[in-house]
Amino acid sequence: MKDKKYGHTRRDFIKTGLTGLAFTLAAPTIVPSSVFGKNSPGNRINIGQIGFGRIARSHDLPECMRHDDVQVMAVCDPDRRRMKDGKAFIENWYRENKGQRNPVNVKTYEHYRDLVNDPEIDAVIVSTPDHWHVQPAIEAALAGKDVYVQKPLSLTVEGGRVLSNIIHSTGSILQVGSQQRSMDPWPQFHRAAELVRNGRIGDIQEVLVGFGADPSGEEQPRMEVPSNLNYDLWLGSTPEIPYTEKRVHPEEGYGRPGWLRVEQFGAGMITGWGAHHVDTAHWGMGTEYTGPVEIEADATFPQSGVWDVHTDFHVRNKYANGMIMDISNKNDQGVRWVGTDGWISVKRGPAQVTASDPSSGDQGKSLNASDPKILESEIGPDEMHLYRSDMEHHRNWLDSIKSRKQPVAPVEIGHRSCSTCLISHIAMHTDKKLHFDPDREQFKNNDWANARLARPQRYPYGFRFLNLSSAAKAKPSQKYPFMGHGK
Repeated sequence: MKDKKYGHTRRDFIKTGLTGLAFTLAAPTIVPSSVFGKNSPGNRINIGQIGFGRIARSHDLPECMRHDDVQVMAVCDPDRRRMKDGKAFIENWYRENKGQRNPVNVKTYEHYRDLVNDPEIDAVIVSTPDHWHVQPAIEAALAGKDVYVQKPLSLTVEGGRVLSNIIHSTGSILQVGSQQRSMDPWPQFHRAAELVRNGRIGDIQEVLVGFGADPSGEEQPRMEVPSNLNYDLWLGSTPEIPYTEKRVHPEEGYGRPGWLRVEQFGAGMITGWGAHHVDTAHWGMGTEYTGPVEIEADATFPQSGVWDVHTDFHVRNKYANGMIMDISNKNDQGVRWVGTDGWISVKRGPAQVTASDPSSGDQGKSLNASDPKILESEIGPDEMHLYRSDMEHHRNWLDSIKSRKQPVAPVEIGHRSCSTCLISHIAMHTDKKLHFDPDREQFKNNDWANARLARPQRYPYGFRFLNLSSAAKAKPSQKYPFMGHGK
């Protein structure tokens, strides 16, 4: 079976296999500057920013730059206007917030590869569109850098698996931007998950996950590529397609970009907000290192217009232990675990990433339960205590860089929550129930669905064209022992 959205088969995957450029998965040959001298882990971490859009300027950069042991020293973006804006933003921020009259002269790069190969840089933040998450993170790890990567972790299940294997092979510290795991500013998520894991609502029967959906859009005219944009680089491994502004990002300002609503570059809100709330659901369910075994879904997709991600949607995922995860834009915003002895729900409250982000349902209380006494329960010393990050999410990553201990949202956990969203998205495109083996990360007896665990990659972009070792290509059964994180 083949559809217009993806239009590829397993044969396409084999044809564009793992061949090409001279990057190897041996021990990194570039030693980060943080290992020696004045920039040792006890002092300063030099950071390079990959991608300068709304999430970088409003969240990733300010949360890192406010710490005295951090110096953001470089920025890259294929949009040269944004690259220059990034340089000015960082230098002005230091001047205004740190009183530095002569801050470091921030380096600028158009291509992320030049940034990750800068020996002065210790770590990178990847704040790019979804289709450019995995490859910069891979190459940064191979260059000896630690990585903070925005969610969703990957565009495909294949990409997430390769990245997770590489991170564990190189020893790089990678934090996924699943900030609901850190207690600043939302302690309610940790509290809710810990109560559920310790049986305060009995055995979990069902988990209801809710978040908004994007509307469709109108057709857009073909436009000349702006002179400031390296559009070929921006497209990366995805197919060549005519430029129009509402498929990329605003030329003026930093509003919500159009690429979020284009299937070529992502999967829509099922990964956009799903990566957050599914991760929280897994935390409470105790399924952080696995995934569903049965998936059924229905969704509405626009029949015209430049924006073609799903609108209304409903997914039901069944796990091997019998638990059901019901995900829909008709459910209340957030996560509700329903057990044999009651329920607990959690959400951010009225917060949205930006005012233009869709939401669903009554925002209500950020932490609630069928019986208020459940929320007053104390977790005893002999009960399960989940990984506790009392700080803001980026600070947890920075501390992990220094300690070399895993952060609160490590790569494999991020991969599993993202892959659950991605296989849910695959199910949206068929009316059949899909059966999935989370250990092998393959659908059972369904070549059509298995072909969609990967996407074709356009040469010369794409991690398949890097000369990766067998460790990067290992199947899940051959991977590293991830279980036990946070216990």
